[in-house]
Amino acid sequence: MIGFIGGSGIYEALPLENTREEEVTTPFGEPSAPVTIGEIAGKEVAFLPRHGPKHQRTPTEAPYRANIYALKELGVERILASNAVGSLREELPPQTLVIPDQIFDQTKHRTPTFFGSGMVVHMPFADPYCPHMVEHLSESSDEATDANHHRGGTYVCIEGPQYSTRAESDFYRQQGFEIIGMTAIPEAKLAREAEMCYATVAGVTDYDVWKEDSEVTLEEVLENAAENEDAIKQVVEHAILNLPEERDCDCGHALEGTINTPTKAIPAEKREEVELLAGQYLD
Repeated sequence: MIGFIGGSGIYEALPLENTREEEVTTPFGEPSAPVTIGEIAGKEVAFLPRHGPKHQRTPTEAPYRANIYALKELGVERILASNAVGSLREELPPQTLVIPDQIFDQTKHRTPTFFGSGMVVHMPFADPYCPHMVEHLSESSDEATDANHHRGGTYVCIEGPQYSTRAESDFYRQQGFEIIGMTAIPEAKLAREAEMCYATVAGVTDYDVWKEDSEVTLEEVLENAAENEDAIKQVVEHAILNLPEERDCDCGHALEGTINTPTKAIPAEKREEVELLAGQYLD
């Protein structure tokens, strides 16, 4: 099964057939919505709107752990996501699609791991997006849409829900970052801990506030997010239809060698909580 997490502007699933809804309860709370499961040309897809079906949750409040856990429990191995982002580059105007390959974490108030509480896990995260999925999404962007698109670049993830100050926006540009948003973290980190492939297609909605006479507004963001929706869905649908049956990457055994706490020292309650994620490494 393939997972799709929809960001701002994408609250409805792809054109799925034979749909059903699954209510999933997790040790980390309720996911943002019931999971919609359906098929595209015989391929099973599980869809979640990150912020809830009516955009009720801020980027900080989104139940990232519950969302990733719920998809894992349903059998998802690979996740495609979408994000609404601001551009930090003149050459990436609104209504451009970006397939980032790096993340810079500027969040402050989010739980970035399933572990802790008596279980220490040090997860390598040098390449935060699955390289094979980045490549596949990039190829799908070339083939599925006429929309302007760009492969690679760094997504700087801020806490929000406020937009950047001009000083912050200028600083991120000086670092050479390409896009700015509020939802890449901890989603990408949790997907890696759950040994799931993960990549995103980000739709540019604005120029943040670095550009002269640019003052990002909710109206602008929503208008451009709506314009990006069809192109993002086209790319994701094409990616799903052409995704290789087998994974050819290291994501499926990412936890191997990362658990620093001896199994006998892990509290029973914690072990039960993460059995789905790490049980094979704790036997």
